[in-house]
Amino acid sequence: MGYPADLSHHADQKSDRGAEATTRVASKAPVRVCMHGLWSGRVNVRLMREAEALVAAGYQVTVVDIERDTSRPREETIENIHFKHVFMPSRFVKSRVKLWFLMKIASAVARGMLAVVRTPADIYHAGDDMALPASYIAAVLRHKKLIFDAYEVPLVQKTLTQRPLLSKLARWTLRRMMPRCDGIITVSAPIVDEIQRRYGGPRAVLVRNILPYTAPVTSNRLRERLGIGPDIRIAIYQGGFEASRRLDLLVHAARYLSPQAHIVLLGWGECQQELEALIEQEGVGDRVTILPPVPYDALLSWTASADLGLIIYDGNYSPNVQFMLPNKLFEYLMAGVPVLASPLEATEELIQRYGVGVITPSIEPADIGQTISTVLSDEAALKRMRQNALSASAQELRWEVEQERLLLLYQNLLESSKLKSKRSPSFSPSGDPAPTAASSSASGARGSSHFPVKDTI
Repeated sequence: MGYPADLSHHADQKSDRGAEATTRVASKAPVRVCMHGLWSGRVNVRLMREAEALVAAGYQVTVVDIERDTSRPREETIENIHFKHVFMPSRFVKSRVKLWFLMKIASAVARGMLAVVRTPADIYHAGDDMALPASYIAAVLRHKKLIFDAYEVPLVQKTLTQRPLLSKLARWTLRRMMPRCDGIITVSAPIVDEIQRRYGGPRAVLVRNILPYTAPVTSNRLRERLGIGPDIRIAIYQGGFEASRRLDLLVHAARYLSPQAHIVLLGWGECQQELEALIEQEGVGDRVTILPPVPYDALLSWTASADLGLIIYDGNYSPNVQFMLPNKLFEYLMAGVPVLASPLEATEELIQRYGVGVITPSIEPADIGQTISTVLSDEAALKRMRQNALSASAQELRWEVEQERLLLLYQNLLESSKLKSKRSPSFSPSGDPAPTAASSSASGARGSSHFPVKDTI
């Protein structure tokens, strides 16, 4: 089995992309942005990073979200972002009465739509497809700009495709909303193409789920927690325990691991009980350990204590799995942890480009287990891939670079509109001096500290 090449040709490149995107324009009043999402914005890592980047660039950001914690005020400010909450208590989310649950969901969506329409803004920003109708209606009624942030390929979820009439209606509606969007952003290059093919509209801008730069850390937290010595190598999966993750593949693969390899599943989710039962059934409790999630601001110190990061999904599960570029990939790399992934289009391309990991020949348990053991036994390859991961994260794969794509899109929208009556490269949308690259980077570095664990595919 071959390993990816060195990253030396990347390490010599200094990233200056997006320098033009930091050019701002003058305004007597801040440009107002209304971001809308159908779950709590304060735990939506992507939305918060985008909102903080916009605030740092001088935009005035309001987030209209669906909040389950009814003890919070109806309106509040977090990190200079104004929140308007539409409450849907968690007891409704957990309801076993489907009709009652659907009625509450419909009520929350309707109230969210009303809150968005009532929020004056110059740009409406929809976080995911379920939030698009409200933002679309507000933008049309107020004759304002509209941005659609597609977290994945819209409307391909099995829960929807299993209902043909509803699925057809949803796709028909989306195809008619997309041309009205002034900008679309999404998380991986294959999804850019797939959205264009399925729904039309302007071609999406790639803004990946990359975290702010964090200096490398040295940690032994996993070994201390497991009570194992340095001779045992650890392969980690971190994130949600959901059906689309196919974590059962890792449990079945455990019987093929070498005695010096151990798998850690760090997280929680709907499949946890099934995974625990499968571990017992397979008799691999000495090779697979489930650990509870940790606070997001402590996550990288746990990640860094592993030797290999796992992204073993079944690409046939759905287009969104095949085209995914998950948060955990960039978390592994930021922590300097090489990656073992199954053949997933965008993930494989990035791993090979930067030389930061290995692709399994298949998702058969024997192949997975044997590949984990082989990679973990090759000290020289692990060292090379670790250095490549740290170099890529320091230079390119960090939010301080990635956010410039978002800011450039917004800048282009402003320049194409009549929002600005006067232009100056030395002023921001708020009328204040434009933030420097250093100040934008500092803001991005602060942005992740308050996020709870939330993994997206």
